Amino acid sequence: MKKIHIILLVLIAGAIAVLVSFLQTTTTYDTVATAKAKPGKFVHLMAKWDKAEPLEYDALKNPNYLTFTAIDSLGEKINVVYHNPKPENFELSEKLVMKGKYEDGKFVCQSIQTKCPSKYKDQDASKHPGNTDTKTSYNNIEQAITSKQ
Repeated sequence: MKKIHIILLVLIAGAIAVLVSFLQTTTTYDTVATAKAKPGKFVHLMAKWDKAEPLEYDALKNPNYLTFTAIDSLGEKINVVYHNPKPENFELSEKLVMKGKYEDGKFVCQSIQTKCPSKYKDQDASKHPGNTDTKTSYNNIEQAITSKQ
């Protein structure tokens, strides 16, 4: 066997190893039903806070305890327990990405990532800071220059 063949085989084996490792680290979002079907297994759950149900959090009593009810895209509800401070913008978030395990009838969460709505979602596109009228901007600059003279 030539050296080039050995090098190619090593490179192919390395590429396969990298692909297999990527496949093992990729995750999908689970629903409440699939999280319940995998008790004790680590899952990523995408849901939103059910505002009709009570939220229990008292920063003075225990700042590392948050419990609430989440509802997934299929409408299934689950009680969530989070043993860390409440995430910023929790009340404003549209969706929550929660990483944790389903145990003892509740979802014990290790981390919560909030997904907030776009701040330009309901605004007129012409008012977006990236959309400026070039002629108006030029006229404003021209007026500023002439007023300094």
